Amino acid sequence: MVFLRLILAFLIYNLSVFCSVPIYSDSSKISKEFLDIAKSPEIFDWMVSIRRKIHENPELGYEEFETSKLIRAELDKMGIKYRYPVAVTGIVGYIGSGEAPFVALRADMDALPMQELVEWEHKSKTRGKMHACGHDGHVAMLLGAARILQEHRQSLMGTIVLVFQPAEEGGGGASKILDSGILENVKGIFGLHVSSDLPIGKVSSRSGPLLAANGFFEAVISGKGGHAAIPHHSIDPILAASNIIVSLQHLVSREADPLDSQVVTVAKFQGGSAFNVIPDSVVIGGSFRTFSKETFAHLKQRIEEVIIGQAAVQRCNATVNFLEKDFCPPTVNDEALHKHFQNVAGDLLGISNVEDMKPLMGSEDFSVYQEAIPGYYYILGMKNETKGKFPSPHSPYFEINEDAFPFGAALQASLTASYLLEIQSENPQVKDDYHEEL
Repeated sequence: MVFLRLILAFLIYNLSVFCSVPIYSDSSKISKEFLDIAKSPEIFDWMVSIRRKIHENPELGYEEFETSKLIRAELDKMGIKYRYPVAVTGIVGYIGSGEAPFVALRADMDALPMQELVEWEHKSKTRGKMHACGHDGHVAMLLGAARILQEHRQSLMGTIVLVFQPAEEGGGGASKILDSGILENVKGIFGLHVSSDLPIGKVSSRSGPLLAANGFFEAVISGKGGHAAIPHHSIDPILAASNIIVSLQHLVSREADPLDSQVVTVAKFQGGSAFNVIPDSVVIGGSFRTFSKETFAHLKQRIEEVIIGQAAVQRCNATVNFLEKDFCPPTVNDEALHKHFQNVAGDLLGISNVEDMKPLMGSEDFSVYQEAIPGYYYILGMKNETKGKFPSPHSPYFEINEDAFPFGAALQASLTASYLLEIQSENPQVKDDYHEEL
């Protein structure tokens, strides 16, 4: 049976050559053709229109029903098969032979609970919600990549899996996608994020740790309330909380290896409602970030010990709650995929426009996929000084330079199509290592 499959594959390959179906022999041909297609007015204008429709109607995590409906309508028009729903509102599409090897592309769909302050024709129509992180652009570029790949589906040496993911901004969307088992046989996965700090036409990334693990904590410090004029009759939780916050900073400045980057931030402090009343309790909360799971676990333990211990010093009690459903592991890029990315991006953009970047303390739930699948995440530049300053993500003034879309769509399509070719060239019998279908 295996021998017959190999013979069939050989015949199909040779027939496709004589029938003028393009079979690519290297990534440079793929990249150049795909970028030309992505830059065409038809594809570019279409991606822009999709992005603006999504931007006008932002939806939070697991609420992306209209966004999902729009995506499915576009996939239907292109004749792309998909599964829905996956992880409540997610969609997983398939382009190619339907057989191994499988390589995935991922875009996040959710917006943020922010009021948009940018005044333009396609401003958010939903009060208190905004696409302030570029996910609307990520979806548009993935659909652009899908359109390019679907037009070349007969030349794909396997199957490309399109992952439209809900709830990246907290909520564990990637975990739900992964838990569904739908990516079980995927050999590699790629994702991107737009950046207002990197010039348009450039990309950046690195092998190994790229983004930090991220966790959240909340603590209730309980004392004994009373009148501000007689503090000795009270047990002051505000004083205890203040000492706790200072001590938490010592975890980084005095306990952490200076070469092992860590951040602890207390961003929430709630307690008291009058100028002359010591409250019974105070609530504090924050986040902590590291570049390794081991350091993350140690820091989590020490945060709890410090909060409880310092509260006791001030005669208070403390309870600590870690919001584990929102924990995010570090984003660690696969070394082999890094080399692949450099080659493909170099062919498409020119090697001088492919930059190595330093690790950032931000986090991304793309990292969840990377714990199960070799994965690669990179930054797509969109800065253009002639168009003014583009604010950073999570700002109510955030904007996207849509001129970056052709680069993102072409690169996503090129990375996967050429990776399928690379897998097949290294192991012609790869089909027999996996199930026939996902």
